[in-house]
Amino acid sequence: MPAQPHPPLPPALVRRKVTVPLADGTPALFHSFDGLVDGREHLALGLGPQPADGIPLVRLHSECLTGDVFGSQRCDCGPQLEEALQRIGTAGGYVLYLRQEGRGIGLYAKLDAYALQDRGLDTYAANRHLHQPEDARDYRCAAQMLVALGVTRIRLLSNNPDKAEQLAQHGIEVIERVPTGVFLTAHNHAYLSAKVRFGSHDLDIDDTAP
Repeated sequence: MPAQPHPPLPPALVRRKVTVPLADGTPALFHSFDGLVDGREHLALGLGPQPADGIPLVRLHSECLTGDVFGSQRCDCGPQLEEALQRIGTAGGYVLYLRQEGRGIGLYAKLDAYALQDRGLDTYAANRHLHQPEDARDYRCAAQMLVALGVTRIRLLSNNPDKAEQLAQHGIEVIERVPTGVFLTAHNHAYLSAKVRFGSHDLDIDDTAP
């Protein structure tokens, strides 16, 4: 059933644009915003050339301190971010870096969930045990950011259908959902399997299980 549109979001505005060279020297145009509905400091990184058809490749990447910064192998967040920067740097588009640590429950609660996972709970059951949502991420701000950037049609770099559905509800046309790679380790197989079973992520991990 098609996603039903929601009431229009208030407009957001680009607050500042500044070019920052990344680790490999690639220039990224960082955008900050005013007027985002959750009041958080989300960022959009503009990368690569203008796509010939005008439709950018976009990655919505939720913050993961443990994976993005410290290289944790308990998730696939760090490799997904690196892949997104490389692929979007070639194709042209945006990485939206969203401050939604731990699927929206926060860093400390995420570490509490890790401790429960060490006792045998999957990532979704661990969140429920903590009286937290299984996935509290809200992509209204991502839709606001895209509109502020003048973008309403995208190719979405994601294995998660919920991202495309939420964007569609807020007026962003996802003309294609482009799958990411599968970044499997001995430490994240159960986590990725839970994303497939409970989050409907499109990941083929059966043949590559460690």
